[in-house]
Amino acid sequence: MPGPLDSLSVIEFAGLGPAPLAGQLLADLGARVTVVDKASGAAHPHDVNRRGKRSIALNLKSNEGCAVAAALIAQSDILIEGFRPGVMERLGLGPEACHDRLIYGRMTGWGQTGPLAHVAGHDITYLATSGALSLMGSADAPPKPPLNLVADYGGGTMFLLYGLLAAVISRGVTGRGQVVDAAMTDGVPAMMGLIHGLMAQGAWTDQPGTNWLDGGAPFYRCYRCADGRDVAVGALEPQFYALLLEGLGLGDAGLPDQNDRAGWPVLTDRFARIFAGRDRDDWARVFAGRDACVAPVLTMEEAARNPHLQGRGVYVDVNGVRQAAPAPRFGGTPSAAPRPPTAPGAETDAVLQALGYDTDAIAALRVSGVLT
Repeated sequence: MPGPLDSLSVIEFAGLGPAPLAGQLLADLGARVTVVDKASGAAHPHDVNRRGKRSIALNLKSNEGCAVAAALIAQSDILIEGFRPGVMERLGLGPEACHDRLIYGRMTGWGQTGPLAHVAGHDITYLATSGALSLMGSADAPPKPPLNLVADYGGGTMFLLYGLLAAVISRGVTGRGQVVDAAMTDGVPAMMGLIHGLMAQGAWTDQPGTNWLDGGAPFYRCYRCADGRDVAVGALEPQFYALLLEGLGLGDAGLPDQNDRAGWPVLTDRFARIFAGRDRDDWARVFAGRDACVAPVLTMEEAARNPHLQGRGVYVDVNGVRQAAPAPRFGGTPSAAPRPPTAPGAETDAVLQALGYDTDAIAALRVSGVLT
């Protein structure tokens, strides 16, 4: 099956982080994604974000290279770029130079406007500025970055995709495309509605490690087991908490109330000592079948062998590279199996031929250095 987005043609200008993932996820769902690379090169079989895409390598420092890119844009529904503000305009490829049905996706950390719009940064930079990183530490240690999942991919990629597909729906009504300005410093705060609401109620403090979801609550954190491995406890609701106590043998222990914050240190110490008395997999067996929300913290290798993930086919092997299958899943237009990434520039000739260039014209572009 072609996938639910097989009607969309996407041009992606090669970059790092959230923009390539956005292109990959669109390709996973059937969109025809062409990457404009800076130079041809060897295939990178481990670069999962390139899967399902085709590539043309262009010298965008040349007028002819930009003209080829403009021809590609003219045949595209969506454009994705992750450069600093003004770069595409200097190439003559900004939104004002494109057709009016184009959905122009701009992915940055700071956004297209504002005092920091032209300043460099990474996931940790935007996460810090948003305030979210301050909530991820503890009272006696600095915050630890949650990989690059929250700002790059949560506040970046997912909000870019959300905006692009919303613009597709809008275009179906108005007939016109638009610019989608996706900024990580917009996306991360937008995901924090629950925290903002709890703060407004006085139910969340800005002191890390003292709240429900930041490791402060004894019933929502990880514990080290006898074998040095860990379990994750997420028994927020009273009925789940009761099952946690039952599994730990504490059902009638006269402990402080679950939500008595003054008693949390007592509960944490008691839970930690009990969990430390048995191996991780022993605890997994104790809580198997109980709705206590207790799970072993699996390594990546263990996760790939997990019966549930295997049963759903969450991971697939593509030319020896384990990676996630396309998500989400569609009942009527299921996505095809992922195709391995090809080399940068591998489809240059095919892309140009589809634009109407003949063999001689392609050879001339190659001699002149337009094709890299």
